[in-house]
Amino acid sequence: MTVAERFEEATWEARVEPNLIRFARPIVRTLARLHPLRLEGSEHLPDGPALLVGNHGVLGYESPFFFERVLDASGRMPIGLADRWFFRVPGLRDLLVRLGGAYGCMRNALSALARGDLVVCYPGGAREVLKRERDKYRCLWRDSLGFVRLAMAAGVPIVPFAAAGVDHTYRVLAHFKGTGHALMGHGKYDLPLVWGLGPLPRPVPFWFRIGRPVLLPRTDPANDNALVKEVHADVWSRTQRMVDELVEEWSHHHGSTSMRDGAAA
Repeated sequence: MTVAERFEEATWEARVEPNLIRFARPIVRTLARLHPLRLEGSEHLPDGPALLVGNHGVLGYESPFFFERVLDASGRMPIGLADRWFFRVPGLRDLLVRLGGAYGCMRNALSALARGDLVVCYPGGAREVLKRERDKYRCLWRDSLGFVRLAMAAGVPIVPFAAAGVDHTYRVLAHFKGTGHALMGHGKYDLPLVWGLGPLPRPVPFWFRIGRPVLLPRTDPANDNALVKEVHADVWSRTQRMVDELVEEWSHHHGSTSMRDGAAA
């Protein structure tokens, strides 16, 4: 078996360690002083399992803050489906799974949902984390159908969420072309050159909004591709609309001259 095959076969399922979570939360809360947090719509989080989908910020920097807010509001540690890149790094992947991260595959996601967990998925993945300046606050997941197939197979609702402020931390100046293919075999991983307060993120507020659950029939998604595409289009449209509305409110409140210029309030 090749190294690549062994990598793909590995599980890396989330194994949350409460003591580690208790250690990490004060660190996240301290950093949150630089990014005053607002979470709206936590009443839409169901008591049972659900798949949360939303927009990623530049470099994915906002994720720990969102997870901490959801934990604080619901008392439940969300499980995050992470990109395969993290699991190529020994040590980092071991820490990640103990903090609630899981290799983003169907097996791990179904396992977490079967346990009754809240599972967070960013369908835009690396394309949003490593986005271009023109793509700020765009949900770059028009062709990502996997999350719909997952929710249908598990028989759980999809809960859309939006984040604002998260693309104002850095301005994306350029990308190092070819780095994605060299490091991960795909151009979507081309590394960006970013600028905030120098190499540090701008201290802007982060606002999160959770929408109403989208209820789905429990069915075999392989037998109804048309329904998968219909649900995907609906969830994408709802989420993008939520993002647009929240970013407009954020920009108005913080006096930004542009929703996507990366300028600090």
